[in-house]
Amino acid sequence: MRKKISTTIYVTPEQADKLKLLHERTKVPVAVYIREGIDLVLRHYAHLLPGQLTLVEEGESPRPPQVQEPLLASEPPPSLAAAGKK
Repeated sequence: MRKKISTTIYVTPEQADKLKLLHERTKVPVAVYIREGIDLVLRHYAHLLPGQLTLVEEGESPRPPQVQEPLLASEPPPSLAAAGKK
């Protein structure tokens, strides 16, 4: 179970009555319904929350990778050349 922090909220008497009735019928704690409601609101307004940062500024295209010059046929690839040296 994730750690939770305590907070105080104010609900209308009608909201409290409906939450209490819902709890009595389902045996699910009122706090669970309140957390679910918060999750729904956060999902609804997710576009207003900061997200993962991109590595490239918007509108800027990334640089293409540098292309190495092709190896001459007489030269072994660097991985094989290094393997031969001991």
